[in-house]
Amino acid sequence: MDEYRITGLPGFLSLWQNIYASPGKPAWDHIMPYYDENIFFKDSVQSIRGKEAFLKMTRRLAQRSKNLEFLIHSGAMDGSLIFIEWEMVISYKSLPKSSVYGSSRILLKDGKIIEQRDYYDLWGDIFDNIPFFRKAYRLFMRKAFG
Repeated sequence: MDEYRITGLPGFLSLWQNIYASPGKPAWDHIMPYYDENIFFKDSVQSIRGKEAFLKMTRRLAQRSKNLEFLIHSGAMDGSLIFIEWEMVISYKSLPKSSVYGSSRILLKDGKIIEQRDYYDLWGDIFDNIPFFRKAYRLFMRKAFG
């Protein structure tokens, strides 16, 4: 990789697979130089503009969890567009581990990440880990959405 420029998929995946400051506690600080100052991030919960706001969001996520792991399952790159498929394994202070499965669409400009859109089913993946609630939620989803 050039100095803080993403030039290919292998280097990008290497950055994302090495985000741990200590076991179960990721830190994204080392990949922040690869994000543009005006990064636009959006997921199921929030929209964020700016690298500082994005860094604060990643730190909040790590602080809220007892253990947090990111597993990259696959990735593809076409020009300035990167898609990755991932699994976030998270456990909060008093709850068991649960997995949230998702993908990210990442847009580059001059080797910097200018846009990241994360797609995932937050509530479905969380509710699937709550035995008494799982069946009711899935029944509702089938009846409401097919």
